[in-house]
Amino acid sequence: MTAASPTAPENRLAGETSPYLLQHKQNPVAWWPWGPDALAEAKRTGRPILLSVGYAACHWCHVMAHESFEDAATAAVMNELFVNIKVDREERPDIDQIYMAALHHLGEQGGWPLTMFLTPDGEPVWGGTYFPPTSRYGRPAFTDVLREVSRLFREEPAKIQQNRDALMERLKERARPAGKVTIGLAELDQVARQIAGAIGPVHGGMRGAPKFPNCGLYELLWRAGVRNNDERFLKLIELTLERISEGGIYDHLGGGFSRYSVDEKWLVPHFEKMLYDNAQLLPLLALAHQHSGNPLYRERARETVLWLMQEMTLWERAFCASLDADSEGEEGKFYVWSRAEIAAELGDEDAAFFAQHYDVSDAGNFEGHNILNRLARVPRTADDETRLKVLRDKLLAVRSKRVRPGLDDKVLADWNGMMIAALVNAGTVLGEPSWLDMAARAFDAIVREMTRDDRLGHSWRQGRLLFPGLASDFAEMIRAALALYEATGTKGYLDTAVAWQRAFDRHYSNAQTGGYYLTADDAEGLVVRPGSTSDDATPNPNGIAAQNLVRLAALTGDAQWRSRADTLIEGVLSGAAENLFSHAALLNALDMRLNAAEIVATGPEHARFAAAALKLPFLNRIVLRAPSADALPASHPAQAKLAAGPDSAAFVCVGERCSLPVINPEKIAEAVAAIKA
Repeated sequence: MTAASPTAPENRLAGETSPYLLQHKQNPVAWWPWGPDALAEAKRTGRPILLSVGYAACHWCHVMAHESFEDAATAAVMNELFVNIKVDREERPDIDQIYMAALHHLGEQGGWPLTMFLTPDGEPVWGGTYFPPTSRYGRPAFTDVLREVSRLFREEPAKIQQNRDALMERLKERARPAGKVTIGLAELDQVARQIAGAIGPVHGGMRGAPKFPNCGLYELLWRAGVRNNDERFLKLIELTLERISEGGIYDHLGGGFSRYSVDEKWLVPHFEKMLYDNAQLLPLLALAHQHSGNPLYRERARETVLWLMQEMTLWERAFCASLDADSEGEEGKFYVWSRAEIAAELGDEDAAFFAQHYDVSDAGNFEGHNILNRLARVPRTADDETRLKVLRDKLLAVRSKRVRPGLDDKVLADWNGMMIAALVNAGTVLGEPSWLDMAARAFDAIVREMTRDDRLGHSWRQGRLLFPGLASDFAEMIRAALALYEATGTKGYLDTAVAWQRAFDRHYSNAQTGGYYLTADDAEGLVVRPGSTSDDATPNPNGIAAQNLVRLAALTGDAQWRSRADTLIEGVLSGAAENLFSHAALLNALDMRLNAAEIVATGPEHARFAAAALKLPFLNRIVLRAPSADALPASHPAQAKLAAGPDSAAFVCVGERCSLPVINPEKIAEAVAAIKA
């Protein structure tokens, strides 16, 4: 089959009535509206059909239009190789339904924009949704897709229906060009499988000792479990959180988690308590409770927040850095007990009952002393729990009279940002509005005491500020501001996040990696300006910054932030391919970039829609409230819908695909699940 020479490009959408089609009338693409003339042109020229289906409020339809359909070079390839047909799915739901069903039958995920390749007779061959203008994250560039599909039509027309596998293989090769390191979903899944294999089936956590709560890796595995609907991965994290929550690493009287366990069972902690460990565990506990309903996770989260409030909060409402492991010159002395001490306080009967449930013996379980824990999984009823709570409170009152470990009461902006975001996200999931109030007060304290104009300091104590701050301070406090904005809709938080992000880019950007240096360009001179991208006990700021940029793009409607995120993720990961395990924070950002659900709650009842959207797991959901059109950026795709009428709805996009508008708040989760299926 030899294709005839194409006619001069002519965009035929100007005479249409659909506002969506008219948005494309100036494209350099030779668009046809659906109809007999377009199909006749395909038969006459022998060219296959490129069918593009979208609708006016579809965000990623607009993105693909801007990146590809408005680009003269891309349009030239489309015009040379295909007959291009543009359809408004709201005007022609019949066409949309046929080819969306075909896409599903081909084993591809649905959503809009819908991009389908058809024979000149209109028979579906293959397709997808959004295609990027350049290869990215293991996805082929749109022009590579165009050329490969066209080649198949030209060279193997008789076998085209059978050649989907060959087509996919060729496209995979093009998506991973030689000499370029590509990290995408396949690599995320592979890392997750390796993490799963390294987690102990009995005690959870990474096998062996010592055992640290590796929260970045736990989050990565959790994300993979959700992404692939793999309960095995989720169960491994729930097991780990259960053992941590019942082990000696947790303070069963006063709340809060210690830094790590020196043994493989989570029994013997290094007794210091760090703000950042608790900030990382708190949201994971909330996610585990949301998924499983296990009350243990909720209880540990509540007890940890109570500890935070009672022992770690300054009168300025910001949070202290840490509690020492030692008191009276001995590690753990404040926390351990003898059997005799417990019997003296509780009496023999209650002491025996308590000892049964908290592993207390005459010999002790740690150097002749007892570290309270519930690792033995002793059966207990609700009445038992009530009785144990009374006994714990009695022992806590006694313990409070001991010489306390030292409190490091300096305020670190980055660690506070971690805890603020944790309180917001966990409080939203668990229905604890007072936690959001705590977060807001701490945020206000940081802004009041630790900022100069649009810049953050790092450490504050007794009125003295260490300035300028580090990249971690900006990354974590921007994340905190965005979490508060999504939860409350208060625009001042978003404005602050944007101002901080601009200052962050101005003073910390690393042009070599696309990421950030740890120190500012005007900080005290060092022999080498540090720019590590690896996680430590806390997530690397590059990973947190990448997540922030993805959220900023959705919340502001400004695509520059998404481009900045892509530059950062690709730039850093391309140099970290041999050591992905130490870049969990950035891999988590990549998962968010590819799978986040962006939800715009609109109209007079936007608060109901936002409340329903906020019930979704917070790792991969972004919620924007827009009561009216003027609440959205001028370029936002939902603008036209809001301006046209007062109806309330939620506009949902996942990754780079959009669903139809959702008009029932209770259906938002269903819409997100459907588009991910």
